[in-house]
Order: sequence, then C-alpha cells, then structure tokens
Amino acid sequence: MEIEILNERENPLLERKEINFRVIYKGATPKINDIRSKLIEFLKSDKNLTVVDSIKPEFGRTAAHGYVKIYANSDASAIEREHRIKKNSLLAEAKEQEAGEQESKENTEVKENA
Repeated sequence: MEIEILNERENPLLERKEINFRVIYKGATPKINDIRSKLIEFLKSDKNLTVVDSIKPEFGRTAAHGYVKIYANSDASAIEREHRIKKNSLLAEAKEQEAGEQESKENTEVKENA
C-alpha cells in the first residue's frame, strides 16, 4: 500500500490538520483501520488524535482518495461525531485505556489498604 499526500492545510479554528491523500493498493480496497495505521506511521501522528473521515475508491482502479483529520489535542477531537469515532475504532481504544487506568487505580488502592 502506497500513500501520496495531495493537499494539506491547517485549520486553526478547529485545532487540526486536514489532509487529502491518495492510496494505491493491490486487490480489494483496504479497511479504514488499515489505512489509518499506515497514515499514522507515514505522518508520524498520534493514533488517538488521527481520524480518517472518508475513503472513496476510484472506479476501475486500485486506488482511492481519502480525507484525514489530525487534531492538536484530545479536547479538540471531542467535536468529532460518534459514528466516525466508532468507524476509526477510537472508542474501543479509549475504553481499553480507561479500563487499564482504572485497573491500575484499583491495584494501588489495594496496596495502600494492605
């Protein structure tokens, strides 16, 4: 899978970077999470702040155009719609992170009580 950046612009009002890209692939159109992980690696961005908005395959070709938003902080990414967050699996990652933090809190409380 090969990624080419077509257009990149800063959006200071929403505290994010908006990028239009083209992905060239072999076989079927890749899943959003596959493209997202490749973009995170390519752009060296934070996985919790990167949201792939859309992927549109080119008819008859093994390429697709897409749009990704990279937020400056987690407060700025709060404006993102819930269905986009689910599509990007950010909700699952956030829940796993919260569960890990809660588990470590419980372990700390148990140690303090002992």
